[in-house]
Amino acid sequence: MRKLSNLSKNTVNTAYSQLVAEGYIQNNPRSAYTAIQTNLCLYNNDYTNKLKSKNIEEEYLYDFYPAKLHKDSFPLKLWKRLSVKVINESVDFSAYPDGQGELGLRNEVANYIIKSRGGKCQADQIIICSGFADSMGLLAKILHKEYDTLAMETPGYHIAKKVFDNYSYKIKNIGLDKNGIKLEELENSKAKLVYTTPSHQYPTGVSMPISNRIKLLEWANKNNGLIIEDDYDSELCYQNRPIPSLQGLDNSDKVVYLGTFSKSFSPAIRASYMVLPKHLLPKYKEFFDIHFSRVSLMIQKTLEIFMRDNHWDRHLRKIRTLNKKKHNIMKKELENRLGNTMKILAQGAGLAILIHPTIKFDWDKLKYLAKQNKIKLYFAKDTSLSDWEAIRMGFGGFKETEIPKAIESFAKIWNQCIK
Repeated sequence: MRKLSNLSKNTVNTAYSQLVAEGYIQNNPRSAYTAIQTNLCLYNNDYTNKLKSKNIEEEYLYDFYPAKLHKDSFPLKLWKRLSVKVINESVDFSAYPDGQGELGLRNEVANYIIKSRGGKCQADQIIICSGFADSMGLLAKILHKEYDTLAMETPGYHIAKKVFDNYSYKIKNIGLDKNGIKLEELENSKAKLVYTTPSHQYPTGVSMPISNRIKLLEWANKNNGLIIEDDYDSELCYQNRPIPSLQGLDNSDKVVYLGTFSKSFSPAIRASYMVLPKHLLPKYKEFFDIHFSRVSLMIQKTLEIFMRDNHWDRHLRKIRTLNKKKHNIMKKELENRLGNTMKILAQGAGLAILIHPTIKFDWDKLKYLAKQNKIKLYFAKDTSLSDWEAIRMGFGGFKETEIPKAIESFAKIWNQCIK
């Protein structure tokens, strides 16, 4: 072996010390260093194999995910251009961001809520959050001293329940009818805090009529209650204009309004917003004076310009038109191929059509056949907190031309499950 005479003693000692620290060799008193026997290669190979086995995702021919937009619907080139503009003109990387969310974005969100949902809000009432669960978690913390029970429409959104469960709230399940949450049951529950999705109920698709919205607001006034209004996909209405938000009808500061950019724009940017009643703002500031929005400054600033320069309005018109076509194609294909063996429970909004068999049906066989045929289906029972069952046939993730073939394949396994 060639002697490396140009290495200093300190360098060599440092190298050996590092090998000792990392456990590769051991230092024996009055003796040479000796290597420690390890199964490192075996460990690494074993770990790699386990990691691979855990991360192998099944490839599906057709994925009917009920809350997905096709990747081509995102305005990527425009977003990249605006991002560069933001870096060059708007972002101050030497400053701390606004913990409540950037004021410019909050102004744009407030204008949008007022214009599109008939809301009543100002920028100082808006908090920018990182998705629905982040909004609900923040809210659960703010309200915990005043409320210990959450009433929820059932079937309902499982994430809402999980978040409030994590903060040790008692959950009261309130039933639904054709008009949404049952107000008499809510009254009898004695709860003073309620979570509801009035514009497009999750998962049944029921829309709460204006008369019941007024009654729900009256309940809040009479009981000194608070309503959490989740308006998660109100933009995606294909047949009629959405009924005005509860928040816009509220004259007593009794509604917390939640919205998100996930369903109509992109779930990847993790941006949502919450409108707090003015009486809750001091509590927010008291408990969260060191809170920082989890949405990156770059995304907030880019989204602000996107909304300010009317790209948001144009994008929504495009998305509504595109997904209305997809909705109508899927509805027609379902009706033609499944006929009177199924009933459409909800349609006309959102990114999915809900169906249920009208005849004796083997649900377990459908799940088995779907997996065997590489068709990914989504069942309401899995996420709706009840035994209420339906199949949520998402159309947003498909191209228009893909839908007929997807429904043809689905119909083949559906027909095999009819008893």
